[in-house]
Amino acid sequence: MKTSEPPVIVSQRFTQSAAVVWKAITDVTQMRQWFFENIPDFNPEVGFQIAFNVKAPSRDFLHLWTITEVIPHRKVVYNWKYKNLQGDSFVTFKLDSIDNKTKLTLTTTVIKDFPDEVPEFKRESCEAGWQYFINERLVAFVKTV
Repeated sequence: MKTSEPPVIVSQRFTQSAAVVWKAITDVTQMRQWFFENIPDFNPEVGFQIAFNVKAPSRDFLHLWTITEVIPHRKVVYNWKYKNLQGDSFVTFKLDSIDNKTKLTLTTTVIKDFPDEVPEFKRESCEAGWQYFINERLVAFVKTV
């Protein structure tokens, strides 16, 4: 992922309310069920920081998140990077209510280039990962709550 590339954007419509989707994307107990099961904690509050490891076949990725913006039930923004790896980004989860249904738009914006030699940092990998998390995992999870 490079700063010269456009942001990765994934959108999904839910029949559930923004309050239900908001809880799924900000409540750590729910996040563990569809996102990363080893998130130790999460608080949708500006300044909140978390670090947790995700093992991939090629290496460990120590995720470093800092919450930079929160509008309850509407938007949460993470600064998302990895310890000891180049690259930096912002991930925005934006919710729009439409007739008691919800449109989620996830946007990943790179602010510092990620290394080319790490396959997980290719644009295609980022797109596929968010498609999986939002359009498969989150959709399936929200139907159960």
